Amino acid sequence: MNVRDAANLCGLPSKTLRYYDEIGLVVPDRLDNGYRDYDDRAVQKLAFLKRARLLDFSIDDCRLLLSLYEDKKRASADVKILAEKHLLEIDKRLSELQQLRDTLTHLVHACHGDDRPDCPILQDLSAK
Repeated sequence: MNVRDAANLCGLPSKTLRYYDEIGLVVPDRLDNGYRDYDDRAVQKLAFLKRARLLDFSIDDCRLLLSLYEDKKRASADVKILAEKHLLEIDKRLSELQQLRDTLTHLVHACHGDDRPDCPILQDLSAK
């Protein structure tokens, strides 16, 4: 099937499929005219990648996950290690975001939001 049809089936934009082909993540067959030709297995891999990317795995992690997915002799421990590492990264980002939220909440509450020119938010942003 062509790029458009494969994209519709897996729920990704055609541009993403072309990108995945360019970086060697999912390489479809080629027709005599050079057009990409996706089979059902390729569409399944693309759907797999869509889900992995929605879980915020990096392209490199997706490449590794895809190789583990295709390796029927893999150990599930290898997959779990990768997922646990990713979970720790997410937890770290959540902590950082919570700190940002706390700081911004404090600044918003400190600002009177009236006609006066003094603003703690701008003062904080301009601090060295």
